Amino acid sequence: MRRKVIIDCDPGIDDSLALMLALSSDEIEVIGITIVCGNSPVEMGFKNAKKILAHMQRLDIPVFVGADKPLKKTFCDALDTHGADGLGESFLKDIPGYHQTMDAVTFLSKTLKKQSCSIIALGPLTNLAQLISQDVEAFDKIEQLVSMGGSYKSHGNCSPVAEYNYWEDPEAACLVYQQMAKTKKQIHMVGLDVTRKIVLTPNLLSYMERLHPEKGAFIRKITKFYFDFHWTQEHLIGCVINDPLAVAYFLFPEICSGFSSYVQIETDGISRGQSVVDAFHFYRKENNAVILTQVDVKAFFQLFISRILHLDLAQIDLLDTLI
Repeated sequence: MRRKVIIDCDPGIDDSLALMLALSSDEIEVIGITIVCGNSPVEMGFKNAKKILAHMQRLDIPVFVGADKPLKKTFCDALDTHGADGLGESFLKDIPGYHQTMDAVTFLSKTLKKQSCSIIALGPLTNLAQLISQDVEAFDKIEQLVSMGGSYKSHGNCSPVAEYNYWEDPEAACLVYQQMAKTKKQIHMVGLDVTRKIVLTPNLLSYMERLHPEKGAFIRKITKFYFDFHWTQEHLIGCVINDPLAVAYFLFPEICSGFSSYVQIETDGISRGQSVVDAFHFYRKENNAVILTQVDVKAFFQLFISRILHLDLAQIDLLDTLI
């Protein structure tokens, strides 16, 4: 049975790769995409989602515009990472139209009350926090919540301790984790401890182009800026593609492993946005998160490359020499 899922995202280069992976996977049915401000302003994110849907020939999937600013702090985009257009300065053709009559939170509320559905959240958690404030009953009906965000032992990517999605709207992330604790559920935290190990290298990209020149060229077009950014900022040859791992984990949880813990998100001071993981149970509180700490990198890239390029696993035969 195909699992129904809503993808809440802020496209963004790696969000776009994650959308491509999700739309290439028969195990799930993406019934809607909700946009939040984050990597890009919300209207730019809406445009970018449509560009990816057009590329995938899936403009039948509705896209809903959500929060255009965090709950409390001033919005700070990540276009320095993702390019002036949010898609690596690929400047793909705009897709006109497809505006919906309802906003993202209204769509989430109506959909979650109507059918069993999970959410893969790839950006700041502002839309979900607003859903809690407006319709907590709907939020509590989420079947499974996977969030690309946070960090346990890895260093942050926008402060020494904070990952961008939670740093961008820490009040929203804090509220979502608190609500998960209240309902005795666990959010699946796909954080920097595992996503930092998912590096698309020049060799892997060239391999994809050899396997499928057209699709490989598209990946190169939207990731070139990302490659340049990682070299300048981290002296890394390649780019960390965080968000596709959240989709891969949702599809096949065995790709990652970790442990359950209570997590609280810090909202103030120099540690704003830090995901404080109570791994040693100091607070004596019930677990509200699954913290992923290990990832099978080869299994991920087997899945990612085979799905994105629509190839059989047997055709992905050189990964041992490329990873």
